[in-house]
Amino acid sequence: MTEAPPSERPKTSSWWRILLLGLGLFLLSVFVFGVTGNPNLFPTVALIGNFLVPVSYVAFFYERRHMSQITLVSTARAFFYGGVLGVFAAALLEPVFVTRLTFLSSFEIGLIEEFAKILGVLVVARHHRHDSEIDGILLGGAAGMGFAALESSGYVFTAFIESGGSLSSLVVVTLLRGLLSPVGHGTWTAILASVLFREGMPNKFRINGAVIGAYLTVVVLHGLWDGLPPLIDALTGSGTDVLVGQGAVGLAGLIILWFRFREALRRAPAPQLTGSGLSPW
Repeated sequence: MTEAPPSERPKTSSWWRILLLGLGLFLLSVFVFGVTGNPNLFPTVALIGNFLVPVSYVAFFYERRHMSQITLVSTARAFFYGGVLGVFAAALLEPVFVTRLTFLSSFEIGLIEEFAKILGVLVVARHHRHDSEIDGILLGGAAGMGFAALESSGYVFTAFIESGGSLSSLVVVTLLRGLLSPVGHGTWTAILASVLFREGMPNKFRINGAVIGAYLTVVVLHGLWDGLPPLIDALTGSGTDVLVGQGAVGLAGLIILWFRFREALRRAPAPQLTGSGLSPW
């Protein structure tokens, strides 16, 4: 394979610059909020904090666009529709089907939210071919992270109100959910969308056993993510429920996505990869 000139190689380092710059702006916004006590700054602090990691995550995969036909506009639309439609669908369906929070109800929430997030991908995919696995990873990751950003913003707002306007509560919830977001919604939707696109035909999707299996896989991951921490805490009382439960589930999701991504690279048409001169990661 001939290595492309440096000027022609896709840049794959902007995502961490977005992350570091955004982190700096978040810390600055927290400082200004703390000094002034101006409640009008709450949306600024919350939005920067909750969109920082999701946007960086999407940027990481979008920088591999030389392996895909997905444009920035399509990626942004998946982020928007996946977030908005997913939050709306989850808000409407969960009160109907989930009457109380138990270990089993965590999987019911998974069924609803994983279905809700993929709606954003389906809306955007109307304008694309439906048979490229790498396209599914890009759009699925964007849709899942759009949902994660809006959901985290809601949790932060609730924590801020319930704490009586505590800045420390805002920061703690924002940082915790930000750190956990890459191994949650974005990864799960990317896994499902990659299989959906892999099994699809150029002009339509096919719902077959592989797609259903992928859906049930991410539902199980989602259910364990929500259900394991309180279960571990009830059994052991060790206080390490989040670290152990969500850490194990998050690692499993990343491993599955890694295999999906490697398969997508193998299946990508040669012209899309030729001349990149770069490792996909």
